[in-house]
Amino acid sequence: MDYKAAGAPKPAKGAPRHSEHNARGTEKNPLNRKDDKTALLARMKAAAEKARKG
Repeated sequence: MDYKAAGAPKPAKGAPRHSEHNARGTEKNPLNRKDDKTALLARMKAAAEKARKG
């Protein structure tokens, strides 16, 4: 008996099971879009100030 061929086949290595809904290069998230770092920085500063005060 060929035990090597028994069982379910192994899945492909490194291949995602599905594509993300917000993947780069899609309509919602184009490749040439710049991420808005100012909003992130403002949230980080507000969180740091809140942590300092209380």
